[in-house]
Amino acid sequence: MILLDTHVVLWLTTEPAKLSKAARSAIDDTRASGEGLALCDISLLELTLMANKGRILLGVSLETFLNELVNRLVVLPISAQACAKIRDLPANYPADPADRIIGATALVQGIALVTADLGIRRAKAVHTVW
Repeated sequence: MILLDTHVVLWLTTEPAKLSKAARSAIDDTRASGEGLALCDISLLELTLMANKGRILLGVSLETFLNELVNRLVVLPISAQACAKIRDLPANYPADPADRIIGATALVQGIALVTADLGIRRAKAVHTVW
């Protein structure tokens, strides 16, 4: 299983050409092996907020879009372990609460995070693919 950052979920569903070759390969390999693609449940909230602000256009209702994600991906809940793991993230890790819980979730689950976020990748606290 691999964890998809919020923007990766969006690009995978609406603009797959934005994915890097390595990200696309990791996603394809994970699917081919029968393992699940995961997203953190906070990504559902982030996508909702983006839609509410008009930052993303989906082509379907927000509810339909979110339900399709829930049906197709493994939704990982915010756990007590991930919340506690946030304390272990280095000072140079992005301060955004969603970024922190997504990264901590990847650490707790022992899985790679597919992300284009340069701040997350530079922090080197989480195994990332991009």
